[in-house]
Amino acid sequence: MNFPLSFTVLAATGPASQETSFEFYVNRLGINLIEIPRENIWAEVGGTLRLIFKNRGAPTHLTISSSNAGMYTEFFHENLYIVDETVLTIPLRKDIQEGFFILDIIAGYGGIKTSLRVDVIPGISLRKKAVKEEVPLQPVAHGRPHLLMIMMGIALILYSASLYTKIEFLNTSSFIILIVGALYTWYRQQ
Repeated sequence: MNFPLSFTVLAATGPASQETSFEFYVNRLGINLIEIPRENIWAEVGGTLRLIFKNRGAPTHLTISSSNAGMYTEFFHENLYIVDETVLTIPLRKDIQEGFFILDIIAGYGGIKTSLRVDVIPGISLRKKAVKEEVPLQPVAHGRPHLLMIMMGIALILYSASLYTKIEFLNTSSFIILIVGALYTWYRQQ
């Protein structure tokens, strides 16, 4: 008997497990400080909980453990060494009731401890809200050169010309243009 689709293709089209992701920042506000999300952490029954740890400082060790999660997941304890970004995936069982468990996150070999509650919810009742983007560490270019950069370029050309031609007026004007550009930028800030 020939089936139009192979059995593996039919088996793979079953219901997909729901995956929820939450971001944690380490070393952003201080050494070994862990920033947990402001909203409640949750995962769906039979789904996967992804914890994304983003390090903004020196590499650090994290220990994540849960003493009361045995009813919901096989996860008990994990040691992580985070250089830049690390993802911890916690799969939840399919045959469980709604409830919660506590995750303990320890940074710096026991120096800082943070606990958070993970709510286990049934089915597809909630959707993760849009995550607000992290403020960039470096300024973002907006397509045109900044006025201060233009005035610095003009001042550099005038100063170079004053060194070559020995005309003192060019040196003075380059200094004035540089100061005006800096003052304009300073007072233009919001």
